[in-house]
Amino acid sequence: MNRLLRGLGIAIALLLVASLFYYKELVQLWRVAHLSDEGSIVHNFQHMDELFSTSSIAGGGEVFEFERGRYDLPTSFRYQDKTFDTEKFLAETMTTGLLVLHDDRILLERYAHGHSAEGTHIAWSVSKSFLSALFGIAVGEGDVRDIMQPVTDYVPELAGSGYDGVPIKHVLQMSSGVGFNEDYGDPDSDINRMGRALAMGNSLLEFAATLERAREPGTLQHYVSIDTQVLGTVLVRATGKSLAAYTSEKLWKPLGMESPAYWMVDDTGMGMAFGGLNASLRDFARFGRLYLDRGNWNGKQIVPTDWVTASTTPDAPHLMPGAKPGTDNMMGYGYQWWLPADWKGDFMALGVYNQMIYIDPNSRLVIARHAANRDFQRNGFEPTREALALWRKISGELTSSPPTVTTLPD
Repeated sequence: MNRLLRGLGIAIALLLVASLFYYKELVQLWRVAHLSDEGSIVHNFQHMDELFSTSSIAGGGEVFEFERGRYDLPTSFRYQDKTFDTEKFLAETMTTGLLVLHDDRILLERYAHGHSAEGTHIAWSVSKSFLSALFGIAVGEGDVRDIMQPVTDYVPELAGSGYDGVPIKHVLQMSSGVGFNEDYGDPDSDINRMGRALAMGNSLLEFAATLERAREPGTLQHYVSIDTQVLGTVLVRATGKSLAAYTSEKLWKPLGMESPAYWMVDDTGMGMAFGGLNASLRDFARFGRLYLDRGNWNGKQIVPTDWVTASTTPDAPHLMPGAKPGTDNMMGYGYQWWLPADWKGDFMALGVYNQMIYIDPNSRLVIARHAANRDFQRNGFEPTREALALWRKISGELTSSPPTVTTLPD
């Protein structure tokens, strides 16, 4: 019994020492594990800087102000054979912010659950589309020479991994061939392993180097969040600037962004390019306006036009909207932008928990959304398709019956 008690005492002492040594990592693990708990998800998504290390994106210069108009949402909309009550749908999907921008006028802007026009919100994978824009700028300015170059030309640490020799273009199109399980509901999935590795202080680059090839690159569009992180590392290496500094210089300042913003960073200071941008809803809308105008901002070309076109146009069979062999994903894909299954020229930036920027060039429409929908994966991401049906109804209404051009005060 004495030996047992001594052994137990030693074990407890070792646990106490370990907890002191790894206190920060244990706290981070707890935060990651409880990030989307029902009672805290809304607050967490609006205050990620309270939970994780961040790097600020500096603004500066004159804020670009939108004109104002008025539009009332449709009371209902249809998806497949079901009619949805619009307000009930937005409430049930925990929409915390919604903005409708038409012909450079904010026609509707509303917030819920403590969110506000001045508040930031985690973008999750909408960040990928911002990263795509930054990458296009770097290509246009010659910092990245050729997107058919292997990523390992810029990130030699990935030699021997699934990314070894993979062209940048295939990574942009989520066709890297790297094996990765993105199921957020599976605690043993790669995306959740990545979160735990991050919490324990491992760098995202170190995690990427552990991944292996599952198929030939450029043959199947398979969603791999770490692909975007690799692109972010290429961008930082090519430009010699941090992700936050480059975002500030190339997007935030030229576009007259309004609110403070930041990237979450790993323990090495590398921005979480795959999903760590935090920004306001109006600044989501400003970014959407940039792509609505093919990368042009009030007469100045910010993102090369041909990059915007390539980003929103599939160029291989495995990227096309509709049924494709080897996957049940019906949506199309460009350079970190999504195309609806029944593509009509519209395109989207999408993030988990139903973050969205929807752009319809045909009706001059941008819809930006923040949300904290814990049920976002229902029936194979059905809430995203339901929202698309609502956005398209709004587009149709604004096209058939444009609102009276009345400028309202901010």
